[in-house]
Amino acid sequence: MNPRDPLNDIFKKLDHSESNDLSSKEKIWAMLENKLDQPAKKETKEFSLNRKWLAAAAVILFAGITYLFVKPTDKQTPIMAKTESVNVADSPVETPIPPQKIVQNDITTSQVEKIKEEKKKLNAPKDIIAYQEPAKVETYYAAPSLGISPSASYAPPPPASTVAGKNVEAPRMQDERRMARKLSNADGNIIKEVTLVGFKAQKKQITVAREETVVSPAMGIKRSSVNTDMNNVVIRGVSTPSQANEPLYVMNGEVVNNNYLKVLSPNNIESINVLKGEKATALYGTKAANGVIVITTKDLSKRELRKIKRKARKLEKENPIITLPQPKIEVSKEEYPEFTENSFESPATAPLSTFSVDVDKAAYSNIRRMINYGQTVPKDAVRIEEMINYFPYNYSQPTDQHPFSISTEYSIAPWNPKHKLLKIGLQGKNLDLSKAPKSNLVFLVDVSGSMDQENKLPLLKKSLALMTEKLSSEDKVSLVAYAGSAGLVLPATPGSDKKKILEAIDRLSAGGSTAGGAGIQLAYKIARENLIKNGNNRVVIATDGDFNVGVSSRKDLTSLIEEERKSGVFLTCLGFGMGNFKDTTLETLAKVGNGNYAYIDNLQEANKFLVKEFAGTMYTIAKDVKIQIEFNPQNIQAYRLIGYENRLLKDEDFVNDAIDAGEIGAGHQVTALYEIIPTGTEDEFSPKNINLKYSKKTETGNSFGKELATIKFRYKKPDGDKSIEIIKNIDNKNVTLSNTSDDFRFAADVAWFGMKLRDSQYLKDKETKSILNLGKSAIKYDPDGYRNEFLKLVELVK
Repeated sequence: MNPRDPLNDIFKKLDHSESNDLSSKEKIWAMLENKLDQPAKKETKEFSLNRKWLAAAAVILFAGITYLFVKPTDKQTPIMAKTESVNVADSPVETPIPPQKIVQNDITTSQVEKIKEEKKKLNAPKDIIAYQEPAKVETYYAAPSLGISPSASYAPPPPASTVAGKNVEAPRMQDERRMARKLSNADGNIIKEVTLVGFKAQKKQITVAREETVVSPAMGIKRSSVNTDMNNVVIRGVSTPSQANEPLYVMNGEVVNNNYLKVLSPNNIESINVLKGEKATALYGTKAANGVIVITTKDLSKRELRKIKRKARKLEKENPIITLPQPKIEVSKEEYPEFTENSFESPATAPLSTFSVDVDKAAYSNIRRMINYGQTVPKDAVRIEEMINYFPYNYSQPTDQHPFSISTEYSIAPWNPKHKLLKIGLQGKNLDLSKAPKSNLVFLVDVSGSMDQENKLPLLKKSLALMTEKLSSEDKVSLVAYAGSAGLVLPATPGSDKKKILEAIDRLSAGGSTAGGAGIQLAYKIARENLIKNGNNRVVIATDGDFNVGVSSRKDLTSLIEEERKSGVFLTCLGFGMGNFKDTTLETLAKVGNGNYAYIDNLQEANKFLVKEFAGTMYTIAKDVKIQIEFNPQNIQAYRLIGYENRLLKDEDFVNDAIDAGEIGAGHQVTALYEIIPTGTEDEFSPKNINLKYSKKTETGNSFGKELATIKFRYKKPDGDKSIEIIKNIDNKNVTLSNTSDDFRFAADVAWFGMKLRDSQYLKDKETKSILNLGKSAIKYDPDGYRNEFLKLVELVK
């Protein structure tokens, strides 16, 4: 027979008989013990003797089971009434209560275990998924009225419900009271407290999380799933994924191709960082337009590094890299001075060619930026002389009293075999910085709203910080900033106090309009106040050239600079940014301000111009340098100067010391190319001959038949006002192109590429392959890798 029905009857009797008379309770417990001790077989036998009793028992059993399943208070979720909630780590608050009489009942441990087991069966929840909540523990203390030894504190049970004016205890509370009575005297051990751990029903939920590593700024790297053999890497968030989006790879500071990543063992990699956007181009140039993967290896031996390079080269031969053109981004509001390409002149009618030297290099770095970004290069942005002068050449140092040496070469023009090419090279004397004159520098920084881009003011600040590291303790630096107005940020500070200078630069922030004229006036004023006699006094202006407040027109700015340069203060212009870059303004300021001009498109370019070429940038060794060439009509039918369109001078200006011209800094190089049509050549580009009566040449008695031309140079010392003249004759000696120097072929190759960008009318062969072949034959002298970089740009322009 199921023991649950008699147990319920007994518990009910126990509840109804509860009183202060302990003897009546003992009688009931005795009845319970006798009932529990009766053998099961005897009960079965009794019921088998009387079928009526068996039927009645069945009905009672059915009614009891039905009651258990339908009674409303027995819910599946074991929610327990809370009397006190404490943290696991905390102890219950002790509240003293009066001592109570403790009664011990004779009940064995086995009987207690049976009762507990039956209780579990009655209250066991079905199909409930429960999770333990360890954060909270419910503690119930036994009440003295139940005959259980009290603990130090007592929390009364929840109040009973009231039905029809009578107190009715919930069945759950009744069960708790019964269990308390039974457990109080198990084996004579007094139970002081019962701790119940709360459970609650919860729903199972599957959560999928994505783990992402954030590297300056949020970036994701994915490997191409289209062709697993190519293993292309695309940095997401740069542009639409394609084969043209291959990022730049830099391993231990050296630019490499993706084959190095393929052959490099993960065990040899210390770290991999990913950069993209303006931060990437600011640090690694416009070739990082598709992002940069910076790899730092562990300390590897030279042998291990050579092994990695061999594997990468082998893989490159097996799987050559195909570079596709990038999507074009058109130039928006950038401004460039218009000019017309120099045409051929006849020495019979125009024997002289006069121009000012130009050591600016801004055009090349600006063109590099546009090509790498897939932009169409405006032809007026292409100043070929600045492209040629960007690269270092292996010229000899001067050996006489003059501040620069002169070299010439004469050979075939590679783009037109009928024409010849004359190269003229000047090499400025190198300067020992330990013996350099003291410098008085004024940094004039544009902090207007247009400079609030990553490749403008942030790059500008890093560039000036690089330059600051080159200052000596005897140098002085001031900092002027201008936006809607101009102001002094840092008064003249010794170069030894680099921390103070760098802190002032770091505090600069962008915002407002651009009062460039006011800034220039204040910068020159500060420079004059701190003027060093026989020293290097210079204003370094850093801007995008977008002046829009006060003195802002090119004419007014030119007049302002022309007036200010009389104080003996030189000018260096640093151009930054894209989109609204005003090349016209900066090129004009540098030309009239006894200065030089560079376009900074990345931190590497800043390091080149302001650190590696610091002496040439900052220290002028010759000013107002002019060149005039007289061509011999006996050997030259026509000639034209390639580039220098903005530096042309009138012939009579050559001997006029009041006419301003270009400056040469310490170690600077200047290269000029003339394309020449030899006498007697049938050519479509030769100017038509004009039959002159009085100027007709006579061949008899002419002793200059072996001379090609005569070159004259005029220059002034940095602190002088009188020009010094140098004269050099050029013989008519022609050598084959293959026998020329690498410098000659490379300079010719750069000019060839520049004419292609300008779509020159004088260029017949515009094939990229021809330009590449000539350039590849002239890269033996490439100490900084600039020539190889140039060839990569040529490949991108079809």
